[in-house]
Amino acid sequence: MKTKLILMSLTGILVSQFLMTIDGLSQTKRTPGSYGRQEYIEVEPNVKLHVTDLGQGPPVVLIHGWPLSDAMYEYQYAALVENGFRVIGITLRGFGLSDKPAGKYNYDVFADDIKVILEKLKIQDATIGGFSMGGATVIHYVAKYNAAHVSKLALFGAAAPLWTKRDDFNFGAWTKADVDGLIKLNNTNRPALFENFGKIFPASETSVSPGHGAWLGTIQAQASPYAMAEAMKTLRDSDLRADMKSIKIPTLILHGKLDKICTYDLAEQMHALVKGSLLVPMEKSGHALFIEELDKFNSELLSFIKKK
Repeated sequence: MKTKLILMSLTGILVSQFLMTIDGLSQTKRTPGSYGRQEYIEVEPNVKLHVTDLGQGPPVVLIHGWPLSDAMYEYQYAALVENGFRVIGITLRGFGLSDKPAGKYNYDVFADDIKVILEKLKIQDATIGGFSMGGATVIHYVAKYNAAHVSKLALFGAAAPLWTKRDDFNFGAWTKADVDGLIKLNNTNRPALFENFGKIFPASETSVSPGHGAWLGTIQAQASPYAMAEAMKTLRDSDLRADMKSIKIPTLILHGKLDKICTYDLAEQMHALVKGSLLVPMEKSGHALFIEELDKFNSELLSFIKKK
């Protein structure tokens, strides 16, 4: 009886070990379901940025505007992936799901962060696009790094070449004093700032649905108030005219004719500064051109990317 119990115990141990071995083999042989890409990439010690990396094919890199995140490109991601592209959306530090450190929030820092990510992902010959503040950011990136990793540039309602009026630049809707007021409102009543911008973001009260408006509201609420204020100072003080004159790669400019945040005269100034650029007016759009004329936006972007 004792011998029988010992044999049963040994048999149980052997069966358990066999099952564990089979389980281990099944795990090592399993084909991964993902592409093995990182959702968070470290750009400097203690700072990781959120990256949406979808699809396979020629790469397209997208940078969001203030105070959104890469999530704003939800409907561009779908179109690009369906058309055979790899799309990489980078959320700048301080916004969305990216880390929100104290420190600088200027175009130099943003451009450096983009450079690190494109190097780590080994991206080459990408189309890089940016919306609003993200448009200004990618302009500076292309100028600062001589179009490293990218071969085309796309600007969507970009806050460039300057976002505020100067003695030698009487374009756009904002003065430095106006922006100082926005920064003060950010630091005292941020919900009011969101509400005020929400009213002027679309071309009209009905051109963006309540559902889309609420969706964008949830995205912007993720932003750091500190980052919002510091980035607003960058928007207020930056002059990208020299950067734009240095751009030599094919450039697409999509801009809402009814934009109240980055008015259409800014698009005309950008078109004049970037030699050979293509300006496509979005006749029915305000600043929310990526939603207001979604089909035209995606079609123009895809056509530009595919053009040899």
